[in-house]
Amino acid sequence: MRFLTSLAYGIAACALSAGMAAGTAQAQVSDDVVKIGLLTDMSGTYSDLAGAGAVAAAQMAIEDFGGKAAGKPIVLLTADHQNKADISANKAREWVDVEKVDVFAELVTTSVALAVNEIAKANNKISLISGTASSRITNQDCFKGGIHWTYDTYAMAIGTGRAMVEEGGKSWFFLTADYAFGQNLQDDVSKVVKSAGGKVLGAVKHPFPANDFSSFLLQAQASKAEVIGLANAGADTINAIKAANEFGIVQSGQKLAGLLVFITDIHSLGLETAKGLNLTTGFYWDMDEKTREWSKRFHAKTGKMPSMVQAGVYSSLMHYFKAVEATGTDDTDKVVAKMKDTKVEDFFARNGRIREDGRMVHDMYLAQVKTPQESKGSWDYYKIVRTIPAEEAFLPIAESQCSLVKK
Repeated sequence: MRFLTSLAYGIAACALSAGMAAGTAQAQVSDDVVKIGLLTDMSGTYSDLAGAGAVAAAQMAIEDFGGKAAGKPIVLLTADHQNKADISANKAREWVDVEKVDVFAELVTTSVALAVNEIAKANNKISLISGTASSRITNQDCFKGGIHWTYDTYAMAIGTGRAMVEEGGKSWFFLTADYAFGQNLQDDVSKVVKSAGGKVLGAVKHPFPANDFSSFLLQAQASKAEVIGLANAGADTINAIKAANEFGIVQSGQKLAGLLVFITDIHSLGLETAKGLNLTTGFYWDMDEKTREWSKRFHAKTGKMPSMVQAGVYSSLMHYFKAVEATGTDDTDKVVAKMKDTKVEDFFARNGRIREDGRMVHDMYLAQVKTPQESKGSWDYYKIVRTIPAEEAFLPIAESQCSLVKK
């Protein structure tokens, strides 16, 4: 009897201890909610490739994860940053101070990402960056909570830049968006062009955003360069390609290199205008059953096939939710450590992992735009020319200037 009494007390004590432990684990989620702050371009140059589609992808991730992580509800806040660093920084501060946001997401536009990252760094928050291109995000401007997911300017240079030189495009002239991203993309591609035996004849900067590319294209045409590199994105790339066609630049023998092109751009341009264009992408909806299944669900929600940025938003948030679930907390240090310790293998990424500098390395793809005759229907736009392995696609860690990398 005494034994049974002791046993009962022991069981009760274990149950109480387990209950306290569970309560402690639950209490580790700050404010009893996992809160995401998604900043994107809802109305400007990058709204088609990010924007409402990025919000839809985030909503899909939350729904697919069951609406909770570590037993606590997931809440999504969204805002239009208008491609302005000051607006982005102010919203980020408000979200940290008032809304108690745990993680920032998407962040298309380099100047926006750099501004928000300063807020995240100062407040020990996480930035899951999908839309921004600049390789400096995980290089000289890296920080503990900064994770760059989808692509960067180095990957674009390695893919499209190298391919164009190998095809005989030895001399280059750049049309460059006049802000950090454009210059970074031009610099990364220039290095690849020169290392492959090519040369850069010149460059001209255009305003961001730009509506009239006439004078810039005339300078590019006058350079006699074999390749005109478009170091811009979104509506700027679309408008530049349209203007180049009107000027007869491609017909006269010069080639256009779209250095950051999205499937939404091709949809806007049409295959007759975009056919034959080489590009580098981190994702294509029609690669296999997994990409098709997710993309068709996205299409049902938005009426469009996803850009790599939008697919990257979903993938990065799902990886974050899994880390919160596994650790039982939204503590930045523990979650980031778990994210870096866990491989990324999903419909979006092949051979993915997050390095110590915050760069999520994964396979990238060199693609060519189909002709209208080759396309079997709407959104059937790409031929995958080759896979660029993860370790080749991104800046070698040994060359990184990131302070988190041990030398």
